[in-house]
Amino acid sequence: MTSEQNDLIVVADAMADAARAAILPHFRSSTLTADNKLSDGFDPVTVADRAAEQAMRAVLAEHRPQDGIFGEEFGKSEGCSGLTWVLDPIDGTRAFISGTPTWGVLIALSDENGPIYGVIDQPYIGERFRGGFGVAEADGPQGMKPLKTRGTATLAEAVIFTTFPEVGTEAERAGFERVASQTKLTRYGMDCYAYALLAAGQIDLVIEAGLNAYDIQAPIAVIEAAGGVVTNWQGDPAHGGGQVLAAANKGLHAQALALLQEG
Repeated sequence: MTSEQNDLIVVADAMADAARAAILPHFRSSTLTADNKLSDGFDPVTVADRAAEQAMRAVLAEHRPQDGIFGEEFGKSEGCSGLTWVLDPIDGTRAFISGTPTWGVLIALSDENGPIYGVIDQPYIGERFRGGFGVAEADGPQGMKPLKTRGTATLAEAVIFTTFPEVGTEAERAGFERVASQTKLTRYGMDCYAYALLAAGQIDLVIEAGLNAYDIQAPIAVIEAAGGVVTNWQGDPAHGGGQVLAAANKGLHAQALALLQEG
């Protein structure tokens, strides 16, 4: 690891710390309210989302003003370094306002080819998953542990997650169900925490659709550093969002991809 890479990791941790401090006073608060971003449907945002992104942007303004920023709540600002921080201050706001600790802070550092470093942080549990620059580790209540995806060989042995049972369009749901029907266990509703569990070797597959770039860039970096594979449903890079297939290893990825493409 170079000194610059180490400095970037330090900045990412400082951003995650700042987001934790901004968010936790609001979690499970009786006075928390949510605004709806949509006129048709429900896409909540809270004061905690906005405060966390502002806190992370303040860290960057102090330490990395030359970098670009792409955040869910406050959009894009251009930089001159060739690097962009891709931020989701609370991935899983629906979980956040429901009081479940499966939401997280997502921080990715990307160049022109996609994410090169990522953090998935769960402030309430106190877990932080890091990946990139030769790092693949989780820090939490059980101490520091290496991240390594597992070597499950077949779909019949696999555990699969997605956030919403409906997944996306009718065709996308059918694709997910073709894969899920072949697996051992299907679970729902974990938001970014599912990707952290994949990197930690606890589950095998995450399949989703309709994602934004800030939803997936940090998980891509963490999972790939831990030995996993993340693509879209055509087997191409997924850092732009849309359909995502994350797998613990190449063999499982190939099996799941073939079923997704049957439709």
